[in-house]
Amino acid sequence: MPVPASLAELLLAQSPDAVVFAGPDGIIQAWNPAAEAMFGFAAADAVGQDLNIIIPEPFQEAHWKAYDRALAAGDTKYRGQAMPTRARRADGSEFYIEMTFAIVKDESGTVLGALAHCRDITERFERERSQRRRLRDLEAEVERLRGSATP
Repeated sequence: MPVPASLAELLLAQSPDAVVFAGPDGIIQAWNPAAEAMFGFAAADAVGQDLNIIIPEPFQEAHWKAYDRALAAGDTKYRGQAMPTRARRADGSEFYIEMTFAIVKDESGTVLGALAHCRDITERFERERSQRRRLRDLEAEVERLRGSATP
């Protein structure tokens, strides 16, 4: 049973995750309130822009290659997976997000665009990076101590 448009709008508006939908041309067509809060662009400023507004410049070329490939294939290799990456806010600052993707098709199978759900994982990413560094330092110290204890 199809979801009534009003329910679909409510789901999008009340999603706790940032939801971004872009057409085959990469132009943003849907941008929910959580995306406004996360990226700092009002929906009125994001809708009609291409995805480069939230993609840091060093990642743009790789993004568009993967985007075009996924749309042409009608699927993404990341389906069902959360992918960490960096994103850009309206103020130009970068942060870490985790994204899940779907290629959206109509009833006939025609690709309409790509849907992404995003979460800010900056705090978790920084904490895990700090833990990895600490572990690496501890392992190096253990090896140093082993080496100095050898007769």
